[in-house]
Amino acid sequence: LYVASYPFDQIQPDMSLSEEPESILDRQERVMRNKTISFVKILWKNHLEREATWETEKSMRASYPHFFS
Repeated sequence: LYVASYPFDQIQPDMSLSEEPESILDRQERVMRNKTISFVKILWKNHLEREATWETEKSMRASYPHFFS
């Protein structure tokens, strides 16, 4: 059984949770057809390291520009 606990200030009135990146754990370049795409492994706030996800760097920069400054 996994029980998640989140601070109340992160839970929205509709019971959704706003996710924010905490740190970049790894970087990787992947070749897709004839393009090289940059990926970053993101550790999300209030999540365990094993729950980190690979995201494109481009999408993370678009969604969280302050995180890369």
